[in-house]
Order: sequence, then structure tokens, then C-alpha cells
Amino acid sequence: MGGFRIFAALNEQYPTPHLRMSLLAVGTVAFDDIETPFGRAERVVGGACTYISLAASYFVRPIRIVSVIGDDFPTEMLENLKQRGADLEGLQIKEGQKSFFWSGKYYRDLNTRDTLDTQLNVLADFDPVLPPGYRNAEYLMLGNLTPQVQLRVLEQLEHRPKLVAMDTMNFWMDTAWDDLQQVLKRVDVLTINDEEARQLSGEHSLVKAARAVLAMGPRFLIIKKGEHGALLFHGEELFYAPALPLAEVTDPTGAGDTFAGGFMGWIARTGDLSMDNMRRAVICGSALASFCVEKFSVERLLELDDALIQQRIRQFADLVHFRF
Repeated sequence: MGGFRIFAALNEQYPTPHLRMSLLAVGTVAFDDIETPFGRAERVVGGACTYISLAASYFVRPIRIVSVIGDDFPTEMLENLKQRGADLEGLQIKEGQKSFFWSGKYYRDLNTRDTLDTQLNVLADFDPVLPPGYRNAEYLMLGNLTPQVQLRVLEQLEHRPKLVAMDTMNFWMDTAWDDLQQVLKRVDVLTINDEEARQLSGEHSLVKAARAVLAMGPRFLIIKKGEHGALLFHGEELFYAPALPLAEVTDPTGAGDTFAGGFMGWIARTGDLSMDNMRRAVICGSALASFCVEKFSVERLLELDDALIQQRIRQFADLVHFRF
């Protein structure tokens, strides 16, 4: 059975995904200023939690958001999030303060970028508070925040979720190693890029790096390789999902978070934690990420529908299908 037919069959098996499960997403809701070889977007909506939530919304609802913004964040975008199934009870709004802001410049290959400006603003003293209805989460995606904040979220849960995924970065490996190790012991899935996998493990070979990282606690490791796809490791099992060649790539900002949202959205939708379904989730995440890079900010994610997503997943299935 091909990947697209698997997706269609599971659509029939789970006909009301938006009522089945919920996903708790923790991360930034922010502004970005982005320059790429193909243009510039000033003060556009960004943030890990924004991308995660929009991507996941095509598979599961509600998405319960835990984040913080200033009163400068556009109400129109908050309404967009609500319309796409976001529960904003856990979103703190700080009156008289500014939202987190990041500015970056990408170079020709779009894999290299410089951070031009980072303004923490409301994020500087962010203390995540989970409303009572959030504390029994069955699926949790911890976006790239300080390990201390990630631990604070985990400590507020009433029970261990069925699946906990997290993202992190080199900076926390340099500055918060002990706390990061504590988080890794309490999660099921870690999503990082190849550079981060090498730094975290001290190994150059990604296979050896994966073994070392899995020994730290996670049961699954996803190594994101941008235009070269993604690797999923579990024990001695390995799955590779290629990236889809695209005619237009405008802005890679948020692609990794979009991948995570699509991945976790599919898992929460199906409730299936098998390795086979993890493979499907990687393809779903890759499909959403391939849309994200086609336009600046979250613009492309706001335009999608189920038919477009299924068509893109079929393209991924056709890309890797062959007979020998």
C-alpha cells in the first residue's frame, strides 16, 4: 500500500480527528524580520509555537498554546489561531510590553544565516503557567525554549503524557547542559539538526551520534537535514525521508517547527505510537514543512486545505517508491 493510500485509509479510520485528541504546544509566539536572497519581510508573525500550532491544526484540534506575548501582537493573528483550533487560555498577554523579536539574514544556499537582532522582551522573565485543563495533556510538544522553562512545564503535568517531544539548540548545550540533560531524560522524541546532534553527542557520524543521544533518554530521535530531508532513529531502526525538490523556496524560517507540528499533529490524531506510524508522521511533518518555505512567515500555512496536504504527501510517497 502506497503512502497516499495509507493516509487515505487512516482518514477513514479516524473520521473526526479534530474531536479525538488534543495537543499541548509550548514555545514562542513572536515577530520576525527576515531577509533572504528572494526578498525581505519586516515584522511578520513568527515563533515556534505559532508554526507548531498552525501545522498541527490540519490533523488535530484543539491545540493548547502555552506562550507569552506583549500587547503589540496583532489581534487578527490571534483570531486566525482560534479559527484553526488553538486554545489560547495558556497564552499570557503582558500589557505595556513588547513581544519577542528576532531578525535574521539568509544567504544563497538558505542553509546559512546570521542573526542580526534578538529582543527577548516578554520572554526574558517568562514563567509558563498551565491552566488546570492543560495539565492532563496526552501529547506535548516542547518548542525551543530554555531547558528550565521546559522542565517547569513538565513539573506542572498531572501525569506523564502518552508522547512528549522537544526541540533544542546549540546555545542551550553551551549554557544549560545540566538542565538540558534533565529534560532529555523525560521526553520520548527529540528533534534537532545534524550540527546539533554532533555537538550533543560528541560524535561526527550521525549513526553514532544517534546512539549516544538515545542513550540520554529519548526513545526516538529525529535529525532534520533541511533540503536533504530527515532521519528517524529508534533503537537499531532507521528511517530516511527525503526532502521534496521545490521550484520555489522563499524563506526557511519556521520549517523545523512546522515539521514538528505536522509530526505531533499526526501522532495525536491517530494515537498510534508504533514505528510504522512514526514514519507516517515524519512524512506528514515533511509535507507541511515543504509548504512553509514557499512564502514568508506563516502565510502559506494559512492557505492550505486537506486536499493540498494529501496531494503533497502523495508526492513524497511517489518520490521514494520504486521496484527492484
